Amino acid sequence: MKKFIQTLRNIWSIEELRSKIIVTLSFIFIFRFGSFVVLPGIDPNKLSGLAGAKSGALGLIDAFSGGAFLHASVLALGIMPYISASIFMQLMTILVPQIHKVQKEGESGRKRINQWTRYLTVIVTAAQAVAYVQYLNKMGKDAVLESYPYFWLTTPILLTAGTLFVMWLGEKITDKGLGNGTSLIIMIGILARLPNAASQEFTAKLAEGSGGILKLVIEVAIMIAIIMGLIVLIQGVRKVPVNYAKQIVGNRQFGGARQFLPLKVNSAGVMPIIFAQAIMFLPTLISYTSFENKQGILSIFSDPKNYYHMMIYGVIVIAFTFLYTALIFNPKQIADDLKRNNGFIPGVKPGQPTADFIGGVMDKITLPGAFLLAIVGILPGFAQRLGVTQGFSSFFGGTSLLIMVGVILDTLQQIETQLLMRQYDGLMKSGRIQGRQSVTSAVI
Repeated sequence: MKKFIQTLRNIWSIEELRSKIIVTLSFIFIFRFGSFVVLPGIDPNKLSGLAGAKSGALGLIDAFSGGAFLHASVLALGIMPYISASIFMQLMTILVPQIHKVQKEGESGRKRINQWTRYLTVIVTAAQAVAYVQYLNKMGKDAVLESYPYFWLTTPILLTAGTLFVMWLGEKITDKGLGNGTSLIIMIGILARLPNAASQEFTAKLAEGSGGILKLVIEVAIMIAIIMGLIVLIQGVRKVPVNYAKQIVGNRQFGGARQFLPLKVNSAGVMPIIFAQAIMFLPTLISYTSFENKQGILSIFSDPKNYYHMMIYGVIVIAFTFLYTALIFNPKQIADDLKRNNGFIPGVKPGQPTADFIGGVMDKITLPGAFLLAIVGILPGFAQRLGVTQGFSSFFGGTSLLIMVGVILDTLQQIETQLLMRQYDGLMKSGRIQGRQSVTSAVI
């Protein structure tokens, strides 16, 4: 405890770090405040019809927006349109040679791609805003005030402006705060649902008597164990040894060092789970059709407790893990970079043999990583089967927990870097905290 208090004092004594923390907390407060500002023309007391958005893709949007989607807030669409645009542009830099060429132009190329991402965000947000207005009119028709004549015109504009405002908040947190602003906003949106979910779970277990309290303690212990396993999955790497040839220039010697090439067990991050949730949501669209056997299909694809749902979901996660890893990981480029810098893997010839070796190692570690990621994705379904309430079960795995753990690790790593730069002790006695990439750049 003494060490913890001293660490907090060290953090607060660094003026730059203190300023970053205050700026970050201020922008997060603004985001949470905006999540409760209801759209004009909406009666917030009659929004019970939107409760169906707690599952599927709409549930994912509501989770990322911190409940603003169900509250019909001006920030209802949250940061999801920006994430979608970022993912699309990231894939395009891999699939389209012209965009890949722009990306290689350095800082100017990165700024151009960021600008294209913002333009695409406006288009995606406008389309989703119109769809959200239609959704409000259908599911929450009683909440829409007939006395507000310009609802269809003003609501899409306000929703688009709200998403752009959240995007601006994320960029400001990245520039002047603790970094990875978009990821932090998503994490705060997810964490905002935890108190209410925990309260519902506590009430449900309290109604069961003393046995229910014991179950709650066991659930918390299992959740802690799952979080510890996720930390291992996120930080797990395979270190491939790399030697650098010695070079003598004048009287000085360069190179000759032995380093490691870290290959992540979970290079795809949370992307496979997000893709899988989107794919699983598509068959539920038949609910708007006159298909005869649609109830059976809906029971499989819309119920996370269904065994067939978990099986299909797990297969999709594993498939997308390999697919996305293949898209973002280029062994040929790594081998060329090593050769250009006079680096080589002991016992492996430079060039194509090195690329084949790195690709083989990556395939071997991706397989267990994909299976573990699939298990993480279906854990909420198992939790519901064991009697955990729907809201609290989402914190036993899936997208929510994976993003939370990854972003918290990354934020702690940013703080630890600031401490070590000023000769203070780190946050941990054994080793440094390893962060991970931001959600929008590779995860999300």
